[in-house]
Amino acid sequence: MSAESASQRGPAVGRGARMRVAVLAATITELTETGYAALTVDAVAQRAGVHKTTIYRNRKTSDRLVADALTHHFATDIPIPDTGAVRDDLRALARSLVAAMTTHAGRALLATALSDAARTPELAEIKRVLFEDRFRRAEAVVTRAVERGELPADRAVDVALAAAHARALSAP
Repeated sequence: MSAESASQRGPAVGRGARMRVAVLAATITELTETGYAALTVDAVAQRAGVHKTTIYRNRKTSDRLVADALTHHFATDIPIPDTGAVRDDLRALARSLVAAMTTHAGRALLATALSDAARTPELAEIKRVLFEDRFRRAEAVVTRAVERGELPADRAVDVALAAAHARALSAP
């Protein structure tokens, strides 16, 4: 590697969890700034301070990278609460969801996940993975409520998350 190409990349981040977080954060930043259509693994690698082969070694496609980054981002920014009461859990979850989705980055990332999913198989898969992960994580709220006798075993979490998503999408 030439000194010039090394200086164009960000600081070296090492291996393991630190490298993974740097790559996922760089992907989120690239999606927010340039959008899905303009995202390149080269740009993500440069921003993260890694070589692009590092990214491809861990994720075989750029779509897998985007899906991993979005899933990680939303899992981090929208934690699943455990307040001890389903009503409070669902309110906290909805507030976190709306807060995350109404930021500039949240809107850009949601646009990535939803924009052309009906026409683009890659985006449809990213959307499927993202929402599957969110619903899987949120099931804990309903499971705990059912165990405490607060809810019958139904699909209450689907309704709560759908309402929060609709509110986030309609915000100016």
